[in-house]
Parts: sequence; structure tokens; C-alpha cells
Amino acid sequence: MNDSHNTSLELDEFSLIEKYFKNQKLSRPDVLLGIGDDAALVKVPFNHLLVLSMDTLVNEIHFPAQTLPFDIGYKALAVNLSDLAAMGAEPAWITLALTLPEANTKWLTEFANGLYQLANEFNVQLIGGDTTRGSLAVTIQAHGFVPPNQSLRRDGAKVGDKIYVSGTLGDAGLGLRVALHHYELPNQDKCFVLQRLNKPTPRIQLGILLRNLATSAIDISDGLLADLNHILKRSQVGANIIVKNIPLSKALLSLPLEEAQALALTAGDDYELCFTIPPEKEHELISRLKHLQLNCCCIGEIEKKPGLRISGFSGILANLGFRHF
Repeated sequence: MNDSHNTSLELDEFSLIEKYFKNQKLSRPDVLLGIGDDAALVKVPFNHLLVLSMDTLVNEIHFPAQTLPFDIGYKALAVNLSDLAAMGAEPAWITLALTLPEANTKWLTEFANGLYQLANEFNVQLIGGDTTRGSLAVTIQAHGFVPPNQSLRRDGAKVGDKIYVSGTLGDAGLGLRVALHHYELPNQDKCFVLQRLNKPTPRIQLGILLRNLATSAIDISDGLLADLNHILKRSQVGANIIVKNIPLSKALLSLPLEEAQALALTAGDDYELCFTIPPEKEHELISRLKHLQLNCCCIGEIEKKPGLRISGFSGILANLGFRHF
């Protein structure tokens, strides 16, 4: 991690970095110089493109104040790996900028444990960053690789393509209601939706599987409608989605159906993938998915007419997804 220009943590910064962020046991051979210098030195694989993504999580905006530090560390990395998944990239390295109101030993230990649990699972090494004093915020930049001409993008959807989503949608939205004590669930369902909110699964393997298969892809961070609209605008097409085809979990179906469907359409933080597939490649998609043990459902089709149409939904949508401003 680089030296901070903010001297308010000067007495603790170097010991903080040494104790909590230089102790990751995972060490990639392509990291020539990691934490401890002014910058890192890494080796990009031959004939691959470097894929970069960055996200910031801010206290009480992107997670409730009572969120466990382990979950904050885990999720901060998960949302960045999800962006790499949506590009079909294999993750490699991350940098971390951590702003803290104080250097709390217990909080830092748990945060680092959550970060490293997911990093080690995906063979990702922390190679640098920064620490400073201020309101709690976590910024991670993720780096990954993809072969030329195999990256997934938002601008490739074609008329007639089928629209697919992975997993189930709306669970994290319900999890947020539960976390804020706005809704009660049986214990098993409560644990499930809180897990979906606090420890989302980045669909790295699915993104790699979709190379040379999907015409477009995006991760569902702000809600299905909002994120699918990004594909439609970039690809200059429209779409029709069939609400009854959107996959819903048992926990979400504890809500009235229209309320559950509204969450699936608009709630963010699921970090599933939404992608488009030419109809002639659906058979290959189904064949490839057998090896992943991950459910993906067709929920609609790309159309020539601009705009996004929703078939079979008679409820009310208060919004079309999360808005940052």
C-alpha cells in the first residue's frame, strides 16, 4: 500500500498495513512486487487484455451501519469481482483504499478476514492501496484478464436474442428489509436473504463460460430493469420480459406475488448476471451450464422497438432500480 498523504493516521498506518494487509498467505507468481513499495509490479499474461473495475462502498449508503466488518470486507470484494464476471474476465489482483474513522483492531481483523476469505477462493492477491482517516468507506479496484475478442460487453445485443438471468432475483432487496427490521422471516429464510445481501456470489465461472457465446452481459447491481436498460441503450435495441419467468426464491415467495416480483424487477445487490444469447446457441448454453450447477432462466427477448416492456405484471413499481444520486 502506498504512503497516505493524510498524517492523521501517521503513527498507526504502517503498523496497520503490516499487521492486517501484508499477511495474505496467497501469493501469485505474476506479482513481482506487492505491498510495501510506492507501487506494485505485475506481469500481464501474453496475448490477454487487462480488465479493470473499481467500486466504492460507503457506510449507510451501500450497507447498513450495523453490518459486520467481515461482511463489509467480503462484499466490497464481491461487487468488484462481479464486474469482472460480467466482462468474462478471470480475476487476478486487487488494490484497496480504506477510509476509517479510527484504527479499531477488532474491526480491522474481521474486515481483513472477510476480504481474504473471498480473495483466496478466487486466487486474487491484494497488491497495494492506501489507508486514511475519515468516514467509513471502502474502495477496491479489481484487475483481471480476458483473451482478445472474448470479452463480454453491453453493446452487442441483437434483435431476436434471448435474455437470461442467473440465480434468483430480489433476494438481497428482501435481505435489506430484514436487516433494517422492516420485515420478519422464519430463521432459515432470514439467514438465506441476509447471506444474499451481505455475501453475494460473484459469477466468475459463468462469465468465463459465456465467452464466445453471449452477445452482451451485465451484473445486476442496481436492479434488473435498471441494468437491462443499460444493455438496451448501449446496443440500441428494445426488449420484452415476461415477469412470470423471472426466477424467485422460496424466501422471496413468502411475500405477496406482486411485491416479490417488484423486488425482483427493481431491487439491487443481487450481483447475478443478465445476458443475451442468440437462439441458435441456447442448446450450447444449456450444455455448458450442466458443469456449473447454476440455474439460468430465459426471461424475455430482445426486440427492435426501443424501450423495455414488461409482460404479465400488474403491480406498482415505485422506482426502476437503485439511483446513486
